Amino acid sequence: MSSFSLKAGILGAAALLGASIASPAAQADQISVTHWGVLMYGAPYAVALEKGFFKESGIEVDGILTSKGGGTTVRNVLAGGLPYGEVSLAAAVAAAKEGLDIKIVNTGAASVYDILWVAPKGSEIKSVKDLAGKKVAFTSPKSVTEMVLLMSLAAGGVDVKKVDRISTGGIGSGLTAMTQGGVVAAPILDPIWSRESDKYQPVFFAKDLLPLMTQTVGITTSEFAKSSPEKLKAIIEGRRKGVDFLYANPEEAGKLFAKAYKIDEALGIRAVKNMIDVKYWGRGDLDLKAMDNMVEGLRIIGEVEGPMDWSKLVDKSFLPDDLKS
Repeated sequence: MSSFSLKAGILGAAALLGASIASPAAQADQISVTHWGVLMYGAPYAVALEKGFFKESGIEVDGILTSKGGGTTVRNVLAGGLPYGEVSLAAAVAAAKEGLDIKIVNTGAASVYDILWVAPKGSEIKSVKDLAGKKVAFTSPKSVTEMVLLMSLAAGGVDVKKVDRISTGGIGSGLTAMTQGGVVAAPILDPIWSRESDKYQPVFFAKDLLPLMTQTVGITTSEFAKSSPEKLKAIIEGRRKGVDFLYANPEEAGKLFAKAYKIDEALGIRAVKNMIDVKYWGRGDLDLKAMDNMVEGLRIIGEVEGPMDWSKLVDKSFLPDDLKS
């Protein structure tokens, strides 16, 4: 997962905000989704594109802009295509703290339950309590994986000071370090877990230790919210239809996801079913308690100080009526 050290990316996005409002977008038919083509956030969009749900809802969307997350995704939202994108809640909060006039308009990934820590098959490391006194990988300082690791250790009754936490820079790097004996456990998530599960054994799942924590949200600019409310509603509705199709038709949805991500169909189906099991994708409704839970995690890793006033950042008016409460 990408680092939440977002200031440079956010400031770069700020420089583009005026231009994105003042001039027509160069790619008015594309929206931005963090880690599109790599992680599971994009599955509802893949389905919605293939099934024509965006067009059916009243907007032409024919492509997705991708990024490695954080401030880069915010930058994409402000600089190119339709000024809407799915970004980490951390990136949205950082953008607002830097003074960007954005709005959170829907939930994307409703939890961090795609994340688990694994050990090599046959390892004596079988639970979170087994990590005491050991070296354990996470990706980058101030990342989702660092936050989830710290919170999971605490929730599992393990003194975090007794765990040697090692930043390995990426999911693949962590798994390599583990294979080479540098750490006893490392984080993994789908679709990588579905592809590599025969090599590793679970140590702990975030879903078993942590409360609901909103991971990604849909954001837009205040200007676009004022000028094009129907387009925003159509994007949110099109994505919602994609989510509903995923839950109702996991086999077909998995194939569509695999096609969009250029991965094996069986792998796509397994990954989709894994996310369905933990109800990973939100339909759009904004759970402020789950957002508060994520912000509390961000405080633990030093990314947020002070209270969050969601009334200034969240706008539920573009949600379908049944999701506004």
